[in-house]
Amino acid sequence: SVPLGDAYEVALPRGARTLRDDLEEGEAMLAAGEEDIARDELVWLLSECPDFIEAHVHLGLLALEADDFKLARGHFGRGCELVFRLLEAAGSGRPMPWSLPGNRPFFEAAKGLVLCLDRTGRGALARETVRRVTALDPADPLAIGRILDRPADRK
Repeated sequence: SVPLGDAYEVALPRGARTLRDDLEEGEAMLAAGEEDIARDELVWLLSECPDFIEAHVHLGLLALEADDFKLARGHFGRGCELVFRLLEAAGSGRPMPWSLPGNRPFFEAAKGLVLCLDRTGRGALARETVRRVTALDPADPLAIGRILDRPADRK
């Protein structure tokens, strides 16, 4: 992450910067409904750059659509873990607002992770994740904190 004044913005890993066009290609495939091909492209992206949070988010969303909460949790969790490790290494309590574009994939991963944890009966870990995420941006523009307040459509 890169400090910007009093806030942090997550910077793409070096490998992810060179693969940006490939991610956009995968997103176009998803938009066209070509999920299998897009999934293959996203998995390839992660083989080239395992720290590419946006690819983890897309794969997590695909897993959610397939009701595979375990796989979704793995992808969303990895995206969150990467950022939490960066912040711990930086040793600062600076905020990391959603409003900075580089931070948005992290917050999307966090939202997916909290949903998966809640749906799989891991409420304590979901609450801890909400606490950590909302400490970074108390405005909580994705309403991550409210996921645990809603009745879930559990299967």
